[in-house]
Amino acid sequence: MSRLFAIARTKEEIVAHFRIDVPPSFDVPSETVEGAPGIIVIEKDGLRLLKSMPWGFPRQTSEMRHNGEPPGRIGLVADLTNPLWNKTVVDPRYRCLIPLTHFANPDGPKGEKTRAWFSMLRQPLMAWAGFCRNTPEFGPVYAGMTMNANEKVRPYNDRMPVLLKPREYERWLHGTIQDVIEFQFREPPTSDDFEILHTRDRWRGGIPPSKAWATRSNMLI
Repeated sequence: MSRLFAIARTKEEIVAHFRIDVPPSFDVPSETVEGAPGIIVIEKDGLRLLKSMPWGFPRQTSEMRHNGEPPGRIGLVADLTNPLWNKTVVDPRYRCLIPLTHFANPDGPKGEKTRAWFSMLRQPLMAWAGFCRNTPEFGPVYAGMTMNANEKVRPYNDRMPVLLKPREYERWLHGTIQDVIEFQFREPPTSDDFEILHTRDRWRGGIPPSKAWATRSNMLI
């Protein structure tokens, strides 16, 4: 999937949906790109907390180290066997929920790509299965797990977020590595559950879906 998602809901709605025990003082970003601050839900000492931290774990290849380059960012967990994740994905302490209402993929020819926003019908707030950890390079960070895309998403990207139903939140936060594997490799949500907002906004235009300029075909639906 691409590295752009959005939350078109208020902080109060997020607190209520995820049953946050200690309401935060920070504002909710309307959209998040890799490397920028986003929000996650964690559990600590039996309490659910809403935290703000950057999206993307540090990633530094041997070539980057050889060339003296600083670590980059990786915000998507696609391969659970990658050594980058081997100590993180097995431990429930590092699990989190990533609130979102939309995720985006680029649409159109190269150089003219626009934002296509995907959301779930009848589910105004979604939870993306995530991991978070304190790192020496960047401090607290998080990343989201991906899975094979459904038929509606696949023309734009062959991966999509692992989206959880509310009844699955507890299992994700406290489950075993077998649960993690099962979530990633299960069938994706059906295409009928999704809608696409095609926009005229350039991919790097910085306009969230709540303010997006829809294409004429969308306006006529």
